[in-house]
Amino acid sequence: MRILGGLTLFFYTIVFLAIGGLFVAVSLNIISQEAITDTITTLYATTNIRLILGIVGLLLIFISIMVVQLALGKIQREKTIAFENPDGQVTIALSAIEDFIRRAFKHLPEVKELKPTVRAGKKGILIINKVTLFSDANIPETTEKIQNIVKSRVQDILGVEEPLSIRVHVVKIVHKEEPPKGQNKEDKPSSQFRGSIEYGNY
Repeated sequence: MRILGGLTLFFYTIVFLAIGGLFVAVSLNIISQEAITDTITTLYATTNIRLILGIVGLLLIFISIMVVQLALGKIQREKTIAFENPDGQVTIALSAIEDFIRRAFKHLPEVKELKPTVRAGKKGILIINKVTLFSDANIPETTEKIQNIVKSRVQDILGVEEPLSIRVHVVKIVHKEEPPKGQNKEDKPSSQFRGSIEYGNY
């Protein structure tokens, strides 16, 4: 698959370089209009050349469709994790795992926000966590705690020993917002007057 991808990339590079070079040559008038006209006339007049062009065109269309299908299949595989049960195959959407991880950190006091991104490949599962921490958090301890929690929770939810790589990227450190200072009952002004009321002369 990797060899096919490399050959396809090389082929498309050559084709686009040739087309780009042709356009540049025409724009700079390096290739004259008469030469282009003569070439097209020759192509139309020669049956064998038209047959070769038709075969090359069909081959290009076939390769393009195959590349699109391979790319879509790879994207679809990367969006899910699949494993075999005795009764059949089970697939888990990576977005479901991301949502599960996000919910697991809602009540961790050191973390204000965590945005996980899960990627699945041949080498295992990569989880990148973008984290916003509070300023009173100990970064080494908190990030290690995050890695341990993510690893244990994901292994628990999958039920299989998949190789996991947990990365933590601290994107922001913020101060905790102090709750608005509420007035105590003693501080609240009394709504009732007590004692005598003296009226002054104005």
